[in-house]
Amino acid sequence: KAEQIFEQVAKFAGYGFNKSHAAAYALVAYQTAYLKANYPVEFLAASMTFDMGNTDKLNVFRQELERLGIALLPPDINRSRADFGVEEIADGEVAEGEGTGAGRAVRYALGAIKNVGEAAMAALVAEREKAGPFQSLGDFARRIDARAINKRQIENLACAGAFDSLSANRRQLYEGAEVIVRHAAAATSERASAQVSLFESTATPCLADPILPAVEDWPAMERLRHEFEAIGFYLSAHPLDAYGARLARLGVVSSADLAAAVAAAPGRKRLAGIVMGKQERMSRQGNRFAFVQLSDPSGVFEVVVFAELLARRRDLLDSGEPLLITVETRGEGEELRLNAHEIETVETALADVQSDIKVFLDDPRPLQSLRSLLEREARGPGRDRVCLVLNLSAHGEVELELPTRYRLSTGFRQAIKAIPGVEVIDL
Repeated sequence: KAEQIFEQVAKFAGYGFNKSHAAAYALVAYQTAYLKANYPVEFLAASMTFDMGNTDKLNVFRQELERLGIALLPPDINRSRADFGVEEIADGEVAEGEGTGAGRAVRYALGAIKNVGEAAMAALVAEREKAGPFQSLGDFARRIDARAINKRQIENLACAGAFDSLSANRRQLYEGAEVIVRHAAAATSERASAQVSLFESTATPCLADPILPAVEDWPAMERLRHEFEAIGFYLSAHPLDAYGARLARLGVVSSADLAAAVAAAPGRKRLAGIVMGKQERMSRQGNRFAFVQLSDPSGVFEVVVFAELLARRRDLLDSGEPLLITVETRGEGEELRLNAHEIETVETALADVQSDIKVFLDDPRPLQSLRSLLEREARGPGRDRVCLVLNLSAHGEVELELPTRYRLSTGFRQAIKAIPGVEVIDL
């Protein structure tokens, strides 16, 4: 009998409350629920600040903001605080959804960017509040204390998009981080020596703006990869956004809609995603298998890859490329277990899917750039058609289909959209 009682006590001790303890937790749970129901923007901003160093938790909160229709604004050197803040959205600003908290948004914290340090960002924000917003990169370099900023911090701020309001070319800032730091050091030294220019009455640095490398910005995919590395998840966009409706033609289901799709029609499903993490394990039989975490625009999901497929496709899992995964689904309680049946790159899967585009031009100036791009990048023969829609002003529009069939990769589509004066629509 004593052993029976001890076993019950040991089991209950795993997680058991007396009434007084349970009542205290119930009160906190009620207060938390009240705050989320009535002040969702402030509540989630505070929750994200509390878990500012935990990227996985921040991504969960990001998904909850999206579910509630509350915008998560990107980090901004002139608008973000060191922690997460609440910001009013003016008319015309992008804020998807009309859910609770419409018109107000959470602004991403500078201190939540990887490897920048909350104390350094607090000093940066204090300078901005004291002397006003930074007007340019030169103004930023002249005003910031060089003792509080280093090259790696500038690089990560640039990758996260914090300088986009001053300069949209993130690669130029990334490669010019050393120049900015040296400029800040020179300005700090000048202030410390109390030098005064001939026409100034105070010790204001008179340095010219830093000269940054003359480089083009990263392509969209690489830009997003750097953003992911700096933030821990995709914030401004997702790499799969570039594939648009073409994934739907392959029968790809979003992770958010997977449960409903399985309930309506059980069986194998196709998911697309970017690998975020992979943990390999050893089975009792001595075979390696892996739990692979992937991200798509609607959320994060996990797939189990068993030994034979893991051996064949390990290189794809480590490639960083968008992947198309065919999965077997199996219910475990309220959860779905996803076992990978086949893995391939999205580009490979789309190679046999015809995917035409229309290119809208308001004037002939982009035509030469477009022609060069087609000759250089859209290698054929392929199945994809390119239609030009030319605006002839008073004479209306004319549509011309190019006689050559092309092989239009996602990289090509992004390159063509980057040509000034060009608008592209996937058909």
